[in-house]
Amino acid sequence: MYVKIENVDFEYTKNEAVLKNISFSMEEGEIVAILGSSGSGKSTLLRVLSGLEMPNKGTIEINEETLCNANTFVECEKRHVGMVFQDYALFPHMDVFKNIAFGIRKYPKDKKKSRVLEMLKLIDMEDKINAYPHELSGGQQQRIALARALAPSPDILLLDEPFSNLDADLKLKIRHELRSIMKLADMTSIFVTHDYDDAKDIADRIVYLENGHIAYQEIVHKH
Repeated sequence: MYVKIENVDFEYTKNEAVLKNISFSMEEGEIVAILGSSGSGKSTLLRVLSGLEMPNKGTIEINEETLCNANTFVECEKRHVGMVFQDYALFPHMDVFKNIAFGIRKYPKDKKKSRVLEMLKLIDMEDKINAYPHELSGGQQQRIALARALAPSPDILLLDEPFSNLDADLKLKIRHELRSIMKLADMTSIFVTHDYDDAKDIADRIVYLENGHIAYQEIVHKH
């Protein structure tokens, strides 16, 4: 298995467990939705996977690398994990090229340029290379945030409520776009949502979280 999460517990304070004995695994290229109501532990699980929080116990392995267990904890910036946040977190003073290039700023100049162009082609936005975030629609901003997260070729992509800032019509269009972009990129992805329709349209599998426990799982698309 490409991703292995075993017996992960997390609590912010003593006697207040947020994640309880979380275990699931993923194949490479699989898209999993973590679905649950507010307070079920969804965003905390993403924070633990990204390395922003350290679990109280449990093991996380991605692409044959142990990111944490009883003896190991790999820092956030050393994990090959891409993140797309709710608000997209684009830099307003940078154009599209520079926003996408930000995560690969240590690449040689020619390699950086070709990778940005490759990402723009993937999200079908080559014509926006010189645009600034305020000149883009919400859906376009989301695609740029996705391209920026994909540019460094992370082992896994984490998306936190990726549609919370989009209106209903745009959401419908973007759902299918997002699934096809992630499948084209062959990206192993976990995204958090409270909306069953988001989960059903994008994910290969849905993991239902209730009060920090995995209640059950459902396969929605054949991976």
